[in-house]
Amino acid sequence: MTAETLACQLYLISPLDVGGDFPSRLANALDAGPVAAFQFRVKGVDEHEAARLAEPLQRICAERDVAFIVNDSISLAKRIKADGVHLGQSDGTVKEARDRLGREAQIGVTCHASRHLAMEAGEEGADYVAFGAFFPTTTKETEYRAEPELLTWWSALFEIPCVAIGGITPDNCDALIEAGADFLAVSGAVWNGDEAAAVRAFAEKLTSVSRQS
Repeated sequence: MTAETLACQLYLISPLDVGGDFPSRLANALDAGPVAAFQFRVKGVDEHEAARLAEPLQRICAERDVAFIVNDSISLAKRIKADGVHLGQSDGTVKEARDRLGREAQIGVTCHASRHLAMEAGEEGADYVAFGAFFPTTTKETEYRAEPELLTWWSALFEIPCVAIGGITPDNCDALIEAGADFLAVSGAVWNGDEAAAVRAFAEKLTSVSRQS
């Protein structure tokens, strides 16, 4: 992922249920505005089922030149030839992911609110670091709370892009964009309602706030 088109871009994370009509919802969202990446995040299913669920979504992303990132599983990312993998702190190392997925893979690392974890990830060769949660979120349990100043600190010192995550909506994202986030990772704000309208609202905010920065 690169942050070249706008100062900050949208990074969609899937809901846990990606069956049923979700492929059409994903297409609607991606067609509603610029999206840099989509993270495939499912829990409690085996790798075979996960690969089956991923197939139509991966195709939709490929048709629209949107990076397809697998959450947590280096093995699944390799199996389906995903564009990359997003690693939590217990999901394997950047080196392991790089060795298995290759030089071109996009590898991101969850760093919570830790400068130390982010610097470690950068030194290990991560393509981006993710900080959060910045706001209360119902998508997943969060133990950590990050502040916008963390984004400012990171972007001033490092060239590796940073992703802001956690309870982000079109109404509260201004401070994160202004602080230096390269990407806003969002899930509930898009999938809990009209996904196309939500993406359009984010696109308007990303464009207007980026111009002010």
